[in-house]
Amino acid sequence: MDEEVHRSPAAEISVTSNGDQEESHEDVFRDPSYGDLNLSESHISSGSFASMTEGIIASGPYRVSASQPTSPVAPVAPSSAAASRLARPISDSQTEIQKGTMQGQPQSGPVVLADDLKNPAMEKLDLVRKWSINTYKCTRQILSEKLGRGSRTVDLELEGQIEVLRDNKRKYEHVVKLTQTLANQLTQMMQTQRQLGDAFADLGLKSPELHEEFGYNADTQKLLSKNGETLLGAINFFIASVNTLVDKTIEDTMINIKQYETARVEFDAYRTDLEELNLGPRDTTTLPKIEYSQQEFQIHREKYEKMRNDVSIKLKFLEENKVKVLHNQLILFHNAIAAYYAGNQQQLDQTLKQFHIKLKMPGGDTPSWLEEH
Repeated sequence: MDEEVHRSPAAEISVTSNGDQEESHEDVFRDPSYGDLNLSESHISSGSFASMTEGIIASGPYRVSASQPTSPVAPVAPSSAAASRLARPISDSQTEIQKGTMQGQPQSGPVVLADDLKNPAMEKLDLVRKWSINTYKCTRQILSEKLGRGSRTVDLELEGQIEVLRDNKRKYEHVVKLTQTLANQLTQMMQTQRQLGDAFADLGLKSPELHEEFGYNADTQKLLSKNGETLLGAINFFIASVNTLVDKTIEDTMINIKQYETARVEFDAYRTDLEELNLGPRDTTTLPKIEYSQQEFQIHREKYEKMRNDVSIKLKFLEENKVKVLHNQLILFHNAIAAYYAGNQQQLDQTLKQFHIKLKMPGGDTPSWLEEH
């Protein structure tokens, strides 16, 4: 009985005939009754394994009590599997423990599928690749057109309207430049007339015998200077209106024309590319390329047609707006010039009132923010 009482629990571990334990070390590690194993504190070395008999577990016969069933213990044969498990590195055991722990615990947090991930670098690379291909095709098309080797799509009616608009734009800019020169010269003349009128008035005060003559000339020069200010206001209004027409309205249409020309070059580039592919052989390698080129050609064709329609509409509205603006400004310029050189001050003032032009008094204070707005 004393032998049964003091028997070690390790003696009750049953082994199979080949020396393997019935319960693997992974199951033992997973058993919560064993607690957490700190393998880093183990002092098992390969040298200690070398001194042991490979895979032999010393187990002698023991006596069981009457309350327990008798089970004979078969002799244990050497086992290479047991030795390999003992000689396995500690890091492998830790990895298996971590795997077992991760498998036993449910994962929390959002699950992100790999297919849904978008790499910004790959998207930028794809955009650069498409831009490079498109730039190469367009550059080749432009060079071939300049060298006379490539064909281009031409809308004769639209191209004629665009050429007329460009020519008118250059002429309007030239008119504005000349009118600005006239305004500068008029300003200098007004300053000279003002100074001359002051000189006549001063001489009239110092020469009593010529007081009336100097006074007439002084009044005439001051009147001319005043009328010049009125004319200068009309000219500046004319310059500002034509500049708005050229720099804003026409320039906005020119931007659409540039976009239309870019779309036309792209359309011709992809059209030429498709024609070259259709002239070549048709096999399993070229058919996908032809289909893809057909799709790209259709996309750029729709873009070209859309831009062509937009430019046509823009040119139509621009022509109507241009006629209306220039009609009013040319009447203003003519009436102001005619009234000034005719000496009709009343007609000159009436012209400015007709077009709601307010003159800025020379040397006057600049209007406040509330007055401007």
